[in-house]
Amino acid sequence: MSTDRTHADHAHEHPTWKQYKWVALWLFVITVFEVWAYYVPAFVASKAFVPTLIIMSAVKFTIVVLFYMHLKYDHQMFRRLFTGPLIIAACTLVAFLFLFSKVRIG
Repeated sequence: MSTDRTHADHAHEHPTWKQYKWVALWLFVITVFEVWAYYVPAFVASKAFVPTLIIMSAVKFTIVVLFYMHLKYDHQMFRRLFTGPLIIAACTLVAFLFLFSKVRIG
C-alpha cells in the first residue's frame, strides 16, 4: 500500500507521443528554415541574418528544454532554478555584445 501511495505522490504529467511528434515537427521546420536562410546570399549579407538565427536557436532551445527535458511538467521551483541563471547569462551575453560591438580585430 505504501508503494502505491509513494508512486502516486511522484507521478506527474508527461507529454504524449502525439505531442512529441508535433514538437519534433516544429523543431524540424525551424531547422529547415535556419539552413535555408544560410543558403540565401542576400539574407546572409543583411543585418537581420544573425538576430534571426539567434532567435530561431533560442526558440528551439526553449522547446527542447520544455518538452524533452520535461521542465514544463516539473515543479515550479525547478523552472525558476533553471530560468533565473539562464536569464542572467543571456543578459551578460547581450551586455558583452554591446560592449565589444565597436572592437575590430584584424
